[in-house]
Amino acid sequence: MRLAIAATPRVAIPTLEALLLSSHEIALVITQPDRPAGRGRELTPTDVSQWADLHSLRTIKPETSDQLLSQLDDIDCVVTIGYGVLLPVEVLRIPQYGFINLHFSLLPQWRGAAPVQRSIEAGDRVTGVTVFQLDQGMDTGPIYISKEVFLDPQWNSGQALDVLAKAGAGAVLDTLTMIASGAKPHAQSNVGQSRARKLSSSEGEIDWNTPAEIIRRKVLAFTPAPGAWTTFRGAHMKIVDCEISDSLAKLAPGELLGEDGNVLVGTGDRALRLLQMIPSGKSSMSAGDWLRGARVVTGDHLG
Repeated sequence: MRLAIAATPRVAIPTLEALLLSSHEIALVITQPDRPAGRGRELTPTDVSQWADLHSLRTIKPETSDQLLSQLDDIDCVVTIGYGVLLPVEVLRIPQYGFINLHFSLLPQWRGAAPVQRSIEAGDRVTGVTVFQLDQGMDTGPIYISKEVFLDPQWNSGQALDVLAKAGAGAVLDTLTMIASGAKPHAQSNVGQSRARKLSSSEGEIDWNTPAEIIRRKVLAFTPAPGAWTTFRGAHMKIVDCEISDSLAKLAPGELLGEDGNVLVGTGDRALRLLQMIPSGKSSMSAGDWLRGARVVTGDHLG
């Protein structure tokens, strides 16, 4: 097939690589316009734009969906992966086989912007990928294929997305084979639907009064971005990794204890052992390295 790819984030690249090596033709890459990034706020192309440039693929960066109306007449199908734009029906109808979307959940679970993060936050043990035909709803279109993926309870959202991105590449290739053979998608059920709201930085603040397992899952879900955070002596600090401790120490919520190079913090029930953090203005460091510099004393708290 002659394909267009509408995508923005790095997780789209395994599918792009697979399509580039397939019998299909990537005729066009559609991605978001360059945005300011970094401390210098320099205009920076998306990960997908940089990949497309590397492979000398024709790329467009439309400011509005209307700019796509004249770009898709010779396209058989458009594959979208985290493109980040709701497309109008007049655009969706242009390609012969419409638009298909790779979504990182088992729909109808976790429709929305942050399915992997919300799945980890909820403590799901199984997640997956779904390829469906785009309609005007939010991840509501009919489904071609779903593939389950075991969600390791130690993965953060970045690690889980890497695994799902690889699984998604195969699912997209399988879907294109189905389409070419005349297969039709089946209607998506609304039973068991849930909404994966976008994560915000303010939501990443840790409430040490909540149970340890809830906090641990929050840290995993919000890593690498936007980050789960707290304060220490009034300064912002991200918690990158932690685990539930078997220590018998009785600590109040947020109370810190440094012992034998370990950093323990009290929660609503058990203690958490901090493993990795990013203090304000510094790079990621182990809890042991942080402890040596922080000089924790009795009565110190997080939050």
